[in-house]
Amino acid sequence: MKAGFGATKVARAAGIAGRIDVRPLTAARWADLTDLFDRPGASIARGCYCMFYRRSGAYTPPPGLTHAQANKRDLKALVDRGVVPGLIGYEDRRPVGWISLGPREDYAKLVRSPVMKPVDDKPVWSIVCFFVDAKVRHRGIAHALLEGAVAWAREQGVTLLEAYPQDKKSGDDNMWFGAKPMFDRAGFVEVARRKPARPVMRKTVGPAHGKTRREPSA
Repeated sequence: MKAGFGATKVARAAGIAGRIDVRPLTAARWADLTDLFDRPGASIARGCYCMFYRRSGAYTPPPGLTHAQANKRDLKALVDRGVVPGLIGYEDRRPVGWISLGPREDYAKLVRSPVMKPVDDKPVWSIVCFFVDAKVRHRGIAHALLEGAVAWAREQGVTLLEAYPQDKKSGDDNMWFGAKPMFDRAGFVEVARRKPARPVMRKTVGPAHGKTRREPSA
C-alpha cells in the first residue's frame, strides 16, 4: 500500500470492516477532530486536546477559560499556523481515530520525564497519543493509525520514530500511548526501559524514495 500526501495512508488491518484513511490534521479538517472528541467516551481527549505533553510544568489557563477550552484553543492555533500535530483516521469518511506525533522537541514535557526522557541526541519524532472512538475499538484501528503515522513521517523526511507504549494491559482510557505488542508488530524495537511496564521503542523509518517534504494538503 502506497502512502500519498493528503491521503497519507490507506491501511487495512485484520478485523476492520472497510479501509481506514489516515490524513493529516489541517485547518480544513479541524471540525472532524472536534466531532471525534465531542463523542461519548472521549472526555479525556476533549479535556486535553493533546496539549499536555507540549507544555512543561504547571499550566494555568487564561481568565475565563477552562483547561479544556484553553487546550482546544491552543491546538487550533497550532493547526491554523500550518503545524500538523497529528493524523485523523476515517472509516467511510467518518472520523474514528486520532494519533498525535511530531518532532520530539515539540513535546516539552518529555525532556524531564523519568520514563520518556531522551535516550540520546539523535533527531527523532515522538508518538505520544492514540484515541479511537469508543464504538469502534478493538478492531485494529489504532494499528492502522500507527501504519499511517509511519508513512506520514517517511513523507516528511523523518528517519527515526519513537514511542512510549504500555507493556501491561490497563483500561482503554489509560492506553493513549498504545500497547507494546502493536509496536512490536509494526517493527519497533525496545531501546530503553526506565519503568517496568513502560518501554521506549524506536523504528528506523528513512525518507520515502525520491520524496521531499511538502506542505500538507487540505
